[in-house]
Amino acid sequence: MKIFILSSGEYGSKIVNGIATHGFASNIIGIHEFPSSDDLPEFIDDISSYIPENIPESDLIIAVGLYGDINMVIPEVVKKSGAKSVIAPIYHPKQLPLGLQNEIINELDDNTTIVFPKPFCGLTPIGDEFIDKFTEIFGRPRFEIETDSESEEIDLDSNISSIKVIRGAPCGSSWFIAENLNGVSVKDAEFEANNKLHNFPCVASMATDNATGDTILHIASYRTKEAIKRALGFTCKVPMVDEEACEGFEECENACLNSCPNVLTGVETIYYNDDGKAVIDPASCGVCEICIHECPYGAIEVYEERVNIKKDNE
Repeated sequence: MKIFILSSGEYGSKIVNGIATHGFASNIIGIHEFPSSDDLPEFIDDISSYIPENIPESDLIIAVGLYGDINMVIPEVVKKSGAKSVIAPIYHPKQLPLGLQNEIINELDDNTTIVFPKPFCGLTPIGDEFIDKFTEIFGRPRFEIETDSESEEIDLDSNISSIKVIRGAPCGSSWFIAENLNGVSVKDAEFEANNKLHNFPCVASMATDNATGDTILHIASYRTKEAIKRALGFTCKVPMVDEEACEGFEECENACLNSCPNVLTGVETIYYNDDGKAVIDPASCGVCEICIHECPYGAIEVYEERVNIKKDNE
């Protein structure tokens, strides 16, 4: 697989380094570095002068750190490279607004697949040959964890004895987290992983994203916590819905579902059962508590107790 990377700024540099360090260095056939957003005009009427002169034949284009109108180079690079797959991750709410995404899509032919994961560590396989090949190593994190528990079911008093990254965030944070979770109590693991993500530091934005009502950095942390929970097979803190108090989607216009940041990025964290009552998935829930504040009936409450989750390998 031949990868051509379009990069800009600190975010772009970190992603390029992560991809090269953890798996696809030999597949990168070229990198074109654009000026940072501070050194580019806010509006670019003629994108032609910014198109790279030497564009190699490629299978996958990855555009990282490009902010605003400069993203319109993507369709031209795709055409000249012959690539049929594109990943353009979103790390800031104003970086690639929906209107700009649609402009890019409209300039691409129907045989080109492009995805805009928000954030990059939310990328999952979609049935595209080259994007799916990339997600064998990078995208939505996945860990393999061993503990010092003597029982087959992990004892809550046990600690992590080893942790392996199966699939990691392209920025490299998953590997940093894995290196720093040895010896941590399994009860605290998902929350310590969140702390380590902030220590890395993750370069996703802390500006509120109007499309999700949360920050992209927080959404990245939810992906990391989910990976830890799925590797352990349980969580010890999750919001739950009181079915008797829940009035269902017909009465509250989906208040919890429509306010969940994960749902608004395409993850089925909140859904409705056959009785029309809301259900919260304990694995993907980031415990942001937004749904608790939005529920008009007070039907959602956080419980600190063990809730088993289907493990990745089950």
